[in-house]
Amino acid sequence: MERLQTPEDRFFQDLMGGCAEVRQAFSRHVGMNGHRLQTLMRLWRNGETSHSDLRHTLAIDGASVTRLIKEFEAEGLVSRRIDPEDNRYTLAGLTPRGERTAAGLARAHQDYQVRLLDGVTAEERETVLRVLGRLRANVARIPSEQE
Repeated sequence: MERLQTPEDRFFQDLMGGCAEVRQAFSRHVGMNGHRLQTLMRLWRNGETSHSDLRHTLAIDGASVTRLIKEFEAEGLVSRRIDPEDNRYTLAGLTPRGERTAAGLARAHQDYQVRLLDGVTAEERETVLRVLGRLRANVARIPSEQE
């Protein structure tokens, strides 16, 4: 028996699907997978960052972070060094070439966003932002099963 989709199901399916579609489309647009793109942009925004912080922020395992950073290092985009305050950690930072690459990606992302919003009025944007704000507030009020 097929379950009928409720209006709530459709709303969240379209919301989440739309977000994923937009994110994946930009990755395809610039020819870089999502984790590579997120890592470069995170380093560009935050500066030198530990592998551990990248692992937590990007929600990927340590081996994947190390592999990404080593790939970027081989491409001349990232340099690594031991954290002088705690030698258990490795810090990764963008090289000048990495800075230029990330800045170019940021400009491409800005242009991409402008193109995505073509035909969407300021009023429509504000409506979406109000709805998202209300959803976030509702999430904060709903107790988790663990509480």
